[in-house]
Amino acid sequence: MAFTSRSLLWDKASHSREVLLSREWLVTNGLGGFASGTISGAITRRYHGLLIAALPAPHGRMVMWSHVSEFLRFADDDVISLGAEERAGGQLQLGAADFLHEFRLENGLPVWTYRVRDLVLEKRVLMLHLQNTVHVIYRILEGEKRPRLELRPAFFFRHYESPVNEGMPAPYRLSAIEDRYEISAPDSGLPPLRIKLANDCAQFTVLPQIIHQVVYRIEQSRGYAYEGNLWSPGFFHVDMQERNMAAIMGSTEEWGIINVLAPEAAIAAEEERRAKMLDDALPEARRGFPAELVFAGDQFIITPAGRAEEAARAHAAGDEVRTVIAGYHWFTDWGRDTMISLEGLALVTGRCLEAGYILRTFSHYVRDGLIPNMFPDGEKEGLYHTADATLWFFHALSRYLHYTDDRTTLHLLLPVLIDIAEHHLRGTRFNIHVDPRDGLLTQGTEGYQLTWMDAKMGDWVVTPRRGKAVEINALWYNALELLARWCREEGNVRHAEKYSDAAKRAHASFNQRFWFADGGYLFDVVDCNGQSGTTDSSCRPNQIFAISLEHTALEQSRWSSVVEVVEEKLVTSVGLRSLSPDHPDYKPIYSGDLRSRDGAYHQGTVWAWLIGPFVDAWLKVHPEDKTRARKFLGTFPQHLDDNGVGTISEVFDARDPHFAGGCIAQAWSVAEVLRSWIKTA
Repeated sequence: MAFTSRSLLWDKASHSREVLLSREWLVTNGLGGFASGTISGAITRRYHGLLIAALPAPHGRMVMWSHVSEFLRFADDDVISLGAEERAGGQLQLGAADFLHEFRLENGLPVWTYRVRDLVLEKRVLMLHLQNTVHVIYRILEGEKRPRLELRPAFFFRHYESPVNEGMPAPYRLSAIEDRYEISAPDSGLPPLRIKLANDCAQFTVLPQIIHQVVYRIEQSRGYAYEGNLWSPGFFHVDMQERNMAAIMGSTEEWGIINVLAPEAAIAAEEERRAKMLDDALPEARRGFPAELVFAGDQFIITPAGRAEEAARAHAAGDEVRTVIAGYHWFTDWGRDTMISLEGLALVTGRCLEAGYILRTFSHYVRDGLIPNMFPDGEKEGLYHTADATLWFFHALSRYLHYTDDRTTLHLLLPVLIDIAEHHLRGTRFNIHVDPRDGLLTQGTEGYQLTWMDAKMGDWVVTPRRGKAVEINALWYNALELLARWCREEGNVRHAEKYSDAAKRAHASFNQRFWFADGGYLFDVVDCNGQSGTTDSSCRPNQIFAISLEHTALEQSRWSSVVEVVEEKLVTSVGLRSLSPDHPDYKPIYSGDLRSRDGAYHQGTVWAWLIGPFVDAWLKVHPEDKTRARKFLGTFPQHLDDNGVGTISEVFDARDPHFAGGCIAQAWSVAEVLRSWIKTA
């Protein structure tokens, strides 16, 4: 039964074939693994495939099943191709353009409907939760003349970030026991890809083939290697004359796990899980657009594969490990993104138990007063080069306590929070420390990008922002106020007074140092590169946090001016520009190769997630006007038809028509739009 449905009807007479190649779908498994591709069936990114498995370190996420070619063979030997592939030399085969009738998301999961002659065929892709297992399920809905279904799977085992033109392991090995087949790459250390057709009387024809020069067109546009080979061992075939359903399964799990759920039982289990997901969410999020975002948000909350030590520690304490994937296809879990996203992904959606897991998980990773910036794929240890992720930790805990009043977790984490504050006061890694002259937090080390504006290519740090950055100090003041309150509530009067005094000093200095009277807004950085008295007057969205956070660093008399400037210069229909158009470094288009994209990443490019803090700030200035605040979110429901269908992209061009870029699905984009939608209800 469908709780939500988003339909894209296809009409080859009125639609461009590019729609089929540019709209992408995504299915995840709760481990960080996923399946993804275009509506057409063509693989256009190195990250596309039917099974990108999340494997323990040192492997990480691996492309284990790249593609399946789908054919319908009728009694008159007419063969119809349903899918798509592109080869070098402009050879584009796009059978979907002729036979696709509809693509839709049903409860967030992709469904294709094809019409061939009098036949109506439905296809679904489903991943089993917490398994590296994918089911591709075909069902005949109408039609008298039934064809034979032929499926040719194709493979290239590689890390999902590896170039598509790397040499293929030689040789792949195919083994078979009854109806079970295994594809392995000897000496790779990888588990085999186990594959079967879930039908009686299905057959497999061994007919090895190298599929040469497959073109990954998006990789080409991004300046990466874009031609590679795939290997296929043969093809499955099943006569659909006496049956309505066929399914092909692929997995890196053991056969005993794979065989637990047949395809129809797997569908039922996932429908039950998703129904419970909506039941747990706030009432305002259980239908329509916000319900779609509940399903989109589910894709990011994961139990990370391969962190056995962390899992053992958590289990010993009766806990679980959870984290948040920052974005698909290429991000791993990032501390900053996790903390910013926590409310929208896990609290608005009623997943408070998992929110607690996430906070306690990250508390165990604190080193020298910092939480990790990110965990590289396939690694067990995080990287700590961030000045703001740890401060967002305080904000996330505050929101968690607002929803749960979980005093046990507060009591457990308070010593960690005090340790964080003490490290910041006396100084920690990357020159992060409080300046004793004004009580403001400064940061920065040559060659590092420590704020969220963190684009870097080689030795080029695009927006270094070393010194006292405006949002870092807004977050620092908020953290001090929260910590002082929590210390008082827990009876720790001495620390409460210390942090309250530090907060008062930071607040006074903030308003003295950051107010740019001539512009009516806030400086982005003061004491730039450690040079006392210098200022950066770039008009950026970072200043909005001085109003949006629970404890506002900016004096209330200045709120209206800042909000008006930000609305005029930075707000768009899909988020906030990262730099004002009147700045000489402003770049309105996010496209091209890596250097071009990184050069524009925070120099004008629009970020969807920033609409959340802006709505918070706007409502503080206009607390009675939720109707107008909702209008800032009005374009996002239609964006769910574009790019990553059913989800929200990472970034957008800074000028109309605001084409999307970056990740097709970004955690904080989904989280902040959902949170703000509920707030403006």
